[in-house]
Amino acid sequence: MRVLTVNPGSSSVKLSVVDDGREVDHATVGAASAAEARQPLADLVVRRHPIDAAGVRFVHGGLSTDPVPLDHAETARLTALTPLAPLHQPLSLELAAVVAEIVPGPVYACFDTAFHARMPESAAHYALPRSWVREHELRRYGFHGLSCASALRRTAELLDREPTGLRLVCCHIGAGVSVTAVRDGHGVDTSMGFTPLEGAVMATRSGSVDPGLLLYLLRSGVTDAAGLDDALDRGSGLAGMTGTGGDVRDVLTARDRGDPDARTAIEVYLHRLRREIGAMVASLDRLDALVFTGGVAEHQPALLAELCERLGVFGVRTDSGRLAADGDRQVGRAHGAVRVLVVSAREGLEIARQTTLAMAARAAGAGGPRDR
Repeated sequence: MRVLTVNPGSSSVKLSVVDDGREVDHATVGAASAAEARQPLADLVVRRHPIDAAGVRFVHGGLSTDPVPLDHAETARLTALTPLAPLHQPLSLELAAVVAEIVPGPVYACFDTAFHARMPESAAHYALPRSWVREHELRRYGFHGLSCASALRRTAELLDREPTGLRLVCCHIGAGVSVTAVRDGHGVDTSMGFTPLEGAVMATRSGSVDPGLLLYLLRSGVTDAAGLDDALDRGSGLAGMTGTGGDVRDVLTARDRGDPDARTAIEVYLHRLRREIGAMVASLDRLDALVFTGGVAEHQPALLAELCERLGVFGVRTDSGRLAADGDRQVGRAHGAVRVLVVSAREGLEIARQTTLAMAARAAGAGGPRDR
């Protein structure tokens, strides 16, 4: 089974071809629109002909628990969710339309939210008027689920454990940042909520902000709803605090030059991450491993060391030599109480896996993959 996977992220679009669970080709496009990705997509399909199916990452799938084939009704449903993920959903929709033109087989939508769909009500529910909650499906959906699923599977391999038996805190640290508590093979609590804005500080996103502060800005005329939307999604986080584009490498460089705003920004960034990690530990009955994935986690070992320095209360101890190494690895000290790992984000493999399982389930007359 050969699957084309399309993964629109916060800063690039990752394309890959996965053949029976093994990536055989890939490309990364710094695309701001589907039009820019069309030719690289077409080239990949030609190089790896024939393609049996395609899977496209969608940040928001609402209450869907499994991948679904994209048709007009499903496309309309996902389009309606755009206000909840404005940085990602439009590009996923555009890319899916391009893929449908290029790939003769079915195109499946694979959802970041699905990994969290079985969160207990205590973690998913907002303390808002029940009429609002019921009418508008207001709940904490959670995101980065494909990354979490991939990290869980790889961690289980490295620790020689069954995925469903592990209790993890999974930190996806890239341009977007989230922290998830994992139990029984799925998310049971997570830092992101109704939208990907909640939680930790990110490259351009604010993370959680006191809603009273936001109301103050609106009532005082500092900004309007549209301006607030843009500022929270695109002009806050590391970018807003430092006047940079939000790339953590640029902020670290500025800090090294003595920039006080950059120093404060990194301190805030790490503090909020630690706070989210602590909250996720509290959602588990034990902690087997702390797992880091995503571009920043994979390529900034010194920053990861800073982050972990103050997590000793949870039994986290890292080894500087292991942190500086490459590849999927344990980075904790040999006799640490909690395993600490860094694993590469393999969302493409997870998209291909889920697409393959969904196709098999439909062929057998079932609903979709249940063995996450």
